[in-house]
Amino acid sequence: MRRIEGQVRGIARMIDEDVYCIDILTQVSAVTKALQAVSLALVEDHLGHCVVDAARKSPDDGAQKVREAAEAIGRLVRS
Repeated sequence: MRRIEGQVRGIARMIDEDVYCIDILTQVSAVTKALQAVSLALVEDHLGHCVVDAARKSPDDGAQKVREAAEAIGRLVRS
């Protein structure tokens, strides 16, 4: 996340310095891909731990965590 934060600061600096738009867009794309990678890692962690633990606890708890995960994945896909 610190690397992404640095990239975003770099984009702000590029905008302030009136850098060529295409170069800024290239950096925005890199940040977007990095955030997507973080999102996928969080989804994987959630499924591997939270959903599995909830499902072991009770079917209803497991189903609730699956719904939460599906909604989160839906938001990621739409963004």
